[in-house]
Amino acid sequence: MSKKASQFKRILLKLSGEALMGEGDYGIDPNVISRVASEIKDVVALGVEVGVVIGGGNIFRGAGLAEGGMDRVAGDHMGMLATVMNSLAMQDALEKQDVPARVMSALSIHQVCEDYIRRKAIRHLEKGRVVMFAAGTGNPFFTTDSAASLRAIEIGADIVIKATKVDGVYSDDPMKNADAVRYDRLGYDEVLAKKLMVMDATAIVLCRDSDMPICVFSINNHGDLQRMMQGESVGTVVE
Repeated sequence: MSKKASQFKRILLKLSGEALMGEGDYGIDPNVISRVASEIKDVVALGVEVGVVIGGGNIFRGAGLAEGGMDRVAGDHMGMLATVMNSLAMQDALEKQDVPARVMSALSIHQVCEDYIRRKAIRHLEKGRVVMFAAGTGNPFFTTDSAASLRAIEIGADIVIKATKVDGVYSDDPMKNADAVRYDRLGYDEVLAKKLMVMDATAIVLCRDSDMPICVFSINNHGDLQRMMQGESVGTVVE
């Protein structure tokens, strides 16, 4: 693929923890995380500054633990630690492909990663390092979707890119309903009114109020992230 210039200078890529499981039921598939790291490397090669937020659902999900009787705050803190584990794994996968990377956590864990400091994060990005923003917002009751929107706004990203298992936003679950309609473009308020499962409502409102566009695409379509950077129509855009 030709190295056409990117239409974006800085992006925030949101990955679900489940995306790292591959065909497994739990944990991280080394082949999957290596492939995702390769996709990020291709984008970095275009000169794009990349921030990443990874969920923790492949290890722990705070809300699910709370439903099972655990204190919600404790469960959410466990979920935040799961995102740190995923971020460290992604850092390792990127460095194995000679892509400089840093993990910055909203919870202080000095032995394994840096604290999240906005100005320092922006400096890392300017130096061409991929930055993993771990531990969500550092607060319980907020999802990693909300953390992705917040970090994107804080670092001045051009767009939030949410990687999913399907190639955009549909009117219904396309895995269960063959008649589900795929949208090319949506408005923030339309997403909220139709309760479309793009991101949670808090994340959508954050993006809406800061005019931060969102693109939802499939991480399973090799090269789509790079094609998106180069201006091709990929996934569903919310703006």
